[in-house]
Amino acid sequence: MAAQSQYEELARQLSAIGAVKREMGRILPSDCPPASAGVLTLLDRYGEMRMSKLAELLAIDMSVTSRHVAHVAERGWIERQPDPQDKRSRLLRLTPSGRLLLAELSERYTASLARYLDDWSDSDVGRLNELLARLRTSFGDCRTRAHHETTRTPAE
Repeated sequence: MAAQSQYEELARQLSAIGAVKREMGRILPSDCPPASAGVLTLLDRYGEMRMSKLAELLAIDMSVTSRHVAHVAERGWIERQPDPQDKRSRLLRLTPSGRLLLAELSERYTASLARYLDDWSDSDVGRLNELLARLRTSFGDCRTRAHHETTRTPAE
């Protein structure tokens, strides 16, 4: 287990990541804020889904999710179709226009990262990727454990 001082430094470094995220957000088109890019990315990664699933993946309230979905739908980046399983629900899916935008965003992100990290070795970039993936996995595991602990019945 790492020393307390290492966790404190990690907390400071993670707080500072906000500046990196803001800088990366500046490369987005003006009509595509980071939340919209997030909606498109999740639909690309997981395929069509109901709004409730999207809200769960975004870890935000349904009303906020609804606003994000309306924004991207108004621009033609996603479509909302009736769910054949439940006509009261809608399935969200990317449109060809949404896929084109995601490809453009990917190119912008990749070029920006290459510019900012041009003095990093391939090994350093690879190690950062590995460590960030491990960090996300650890937090995913924590979220699963915390959810299980709060939803357990007394008999468990």
